[in-house]
Parts: sequence; structure tokens; C-alpha cells
Amino acid sequence: MLNSLKEHRFHYKQKCSASKIFAVAASFLGFIASSCSQQTAINATANSDSSSNTVTTKTTEKNNVIRLGYQKGGIIPIARQRGELERQLATQNIKVEWSGPFDRCATLLSSLNGNRADIGGCGDIPTISGIAARQPLCIGSVQRPSPDSLSSAILVRGDSPIRKPTDLVGKKVAVNQGGAGEYLLLKVLEKENIPSYKVQRVYLSPNDAAPALYQGSVDAWAVWEPYISIAELEHQARRVTTKHPAPTYGIMVVRGDAAKENPVAVKAALTALSEDGEWLNQHTNAASDFLVKELKVSDTVAKQVTKNRGPESYVFPNAEDIAKLQKTADWLLEQKIIPQRVDVATAVCPLETTAAR
Repeated sequence: MLNSLKEHRFHYKQKCSASKIFAVAASFLGFIASSCSQQTAINATANSDSSSNTVTTKTTEKNNVIRLGYQKGGIIPIARQRGELERQLATQNIKVEWSGPFDRCATLLSSLNGNRADIGGCGDIPTISGIAARQPLCIGSVQRPSPDSLSSAILVRGDSPIRKPTDLVGKKVAVNQGGAGEYLLLKVLEKENIPSYKVQRVYLSPNDAAPALYQGSVDAWAVWEPYISIAELEHQARRVTTKHPAPTYGIMVVRGDAAKENPVAVKAALTALSEDGEWLNQHTNAASDFLVKELKVSDTVAKQVTKNRGPESYVFPNAEDIAKLQKTADWLLEQKIIPQRVDVATAVCPLETTAAR
């Protein structure tokens, strides 16, 4: 626990009456003036010390709070349900506050940018897009891509004539602008040698894209879990892609000022989240149960989401991770998805963790 800081106040009263001033010699007047000036200086110093101690106490209290923002279906809300993260950080005198749920990375990143949260889980594409837009963000920890993951897909309605990616030519595909959905679509088109201008991108959030697909306003939807399993099992949607042609990183994004001003608490929270992920990897049934409570979906949907997403393993980025993320950032610039180049190495949070694992 932090030791409480004692406030020091000095009380020294010097009475300087008019009658005495007129009655004493000029030399004594100088002494009195000197004494009053010393008293003023003492009081000013005491007030300064007291104010400094109060500010230090408030800063210390602020630095013992970490705010975690979350989307539906991510590791952070599961950690919230499980409760181990809060218990673990409490032993380090760090209080946890929660912010969410947010419907997509863009709104979560806005909460970090607006100082309403300190850490949040997103994909690498929206994270890089946010940094390119000069949002004060940094990369805390990463979940490395899994080539076999089924956590991203392009979906169509069950009765759609679209059967393969080449059938998307001339069609409307819902994507989140500058996010994982747009990246997935462009990479699929690139793999199939389909010029991107031959497929119309319709920029919608997941909450708007789902009904647009079901009602026929768009022909397909590039999206991720848990939306895939919900669409497949509850709305008879089907995939036209399986594995991602360019699997992406998961990112624990940190508000830049939090990383600079509160690195101990930030690092402790990232470490605790990593441990939560490793626990869930060993207890997949528990992970599904948490999703049932969080998403209010059936057990069948929750189990498929857990299976499709695969292991939740967050680590601090090393040189290889930084190089791969830089390659992605440069591609985004080439595609004019981001307005300027992002130097990923300088975008990693200053937590002295880049050599870890």
C-alpha cells in the first residue's frame, strides 16, 4: 500500500500594530519589516509544500486506476466476468474500471482518444488506421496471427447465388471503413486477382451491416467473430471464404498518455490480461459460458465462436512482430486506406517490454 503523505502547515503570527510602528525608531522599523517579510515567506513555503503534497497524492491516486474498454466477445469482457484480473491488480493497489461495450474498434478507439479508457482490445488494421489519423495511441501487447483461424469471413445470405469470391464482381459488400472488414475484402480480391474497383464497398458498422445483409441492401458482408457465428447459426448466412488470406494481429491498444504517466499499472494490466487468455485457452468450456452471459446467445453459438477464434494468447511485441505490422501498415498506405505512413516501432508503448517473449 502507498504510505499516506502528511501535510505540513506552519503557523506563525506576527502582529504589527500602527501604534508600535509610530513609537519605535527607524532601525526597529527595519527589523519589524524584515520579520513580517520572513513570516510571509514561511507561510508561502508552507502553502506551497501543502499544495504540492495534495497534488502528489491526487496524482498517485489517479495512477492507481486503470480503465479497460471493451467490445463484445473479446478477452477484456471475459476477464471482467471472471474477476481474477481485478483481484490480481488489487494486490498491487491498482483499481480497475470498465468502459463499454463498444460495437466496433472505431468507437473503442474514440473512447481511448477521448480519455474515457486507458486500454482496449482491437485488430491491427483499425489500430494502425487510428495511429495514422494521429490519435494518441500506442501498441501495448499483441495476439499473433493464426493461419488456421476461422474468425474472419465474407458472408452472404443462405439463398444468395454468390458461391465464391469471383462472384462478388459487380456486387455490394458491407465493410467497416479502415478496419478489419475492408482489409479482408481487399486481400481476398487481391488473392483472386480481382481489381478492387469491380466490387462496391459499402461502409457500415457491424450493427448496421447485419440487417443490411439479411434484408438484401448489400450482397455480402466482410466481418469477424462473434458476428459470423450469430449470422450463420441464427440467420442462415453462409461463408464464401474460410481462412483469411492475410491473417491479422490482435492488439491491446493503450492511450498514449496512460503509457507515459502510468506505465506500471498499464504493464500490470496487460500482463494480467495475457494470463486470463492463457487460463481460457485451458478452459474452453468456461470461455463459452462467459460468452453466453456476455452476448446473450445460445450455447451453440458461443461454442462455435470460441472454436473459430482459437487461442487467446497476448504477448509483448518483439522485433519480428513489429516488422510484420510495419509491412501491413505500408500496404495500407499503398492502398490509400490510411493518409500517412505509420512507424510501428515508435508506435509501441514505452513499457520496456519489446524484448519479452
